[in-house]
Amino acid sequence: MKNLVCGKNPVKEVFLAGKSIHKIYVIKTRRSAADATFLQQARRQGIPVREVDRTQMLALVGHEGHQGIAAVLAESGYRDLADIFQLAGEKNEPPLIAILDEIQDPHNLGAIIRSAEAFGFHGVVIPKDRSAGLSDTVAKTSAGALAHIPIVRVTNLARTLEELKEKGVWIAGAEQTAETDFYDSNFSGALAVVVGSEGRGLRRLIKENCDFLIKIPMYGKINSLNASVAAALLFAEARKQRQLLK
Repeated sequence: MKNLVCGKNPVKEVFLAGKSIHKIYVIKTRRSAADATFLQQARRQGIPVREVDRTQMLALVGHEGHQGIAAVLAESGYRDLADIFQLAGEKNEPPLIAILDEIQDPHNLGAIIRSAEAFGFHGVVIPKDRSAGLSDTVAKTSAGALAHIPIVRVTNLARTLEELKEKGVWIAGAEQTAETDFYDSNFSGALAVVVGSEGRGLRRLIKENCDFLIKIPMYGKINSLNASVAAALLFAEARKQRQLLK
């Protein structure tokens, strides 16, 4: 089911973030005082809470990793580029944006969104085609981060990069064949960090639209990292450089 969020922490996070929840499903069972209080709060806000058995929950979500609770969101969850700039403005910071080029594994997408939010990025941009979209798996892997960071889905990623550059955002593409190490780059201004898929990296047109390319140096026998790990390293460096300027 679309717009479905499963798991105790992800469901509570979307609730606390004020997201519009259509209905909450819970398995009939004894529950902790904290869980009971949460469901009471949801009911007081007019959110229907429906009790189901384990078979019904499995049919609803399609897997066992639901922790006994699922929420159906009343909206798609996707936002606009303007929301990213608005969030940056509210924090009085230059925009810091993650751009994901064809990340197709939902676990990787969720993990990258989690890292982006943890390191204070203002938004994540993904392409509409050949990319994982928002789903229960992404929401669960993000550990609630989806409730706190705008996710923008665009039809033309290359055109979006051009639009960001027109707004004064520098585009840094992660490319293992690049000459410049990422910690030798300047990430302190308005910046978008572009991360490609593990299998093929950045597409040619996306690379051509980057202002500069950076790499993560490798010192062992393995010459590549999981996309979510690479993204976390890049995001951490961008945040570190900003903190040093404060």
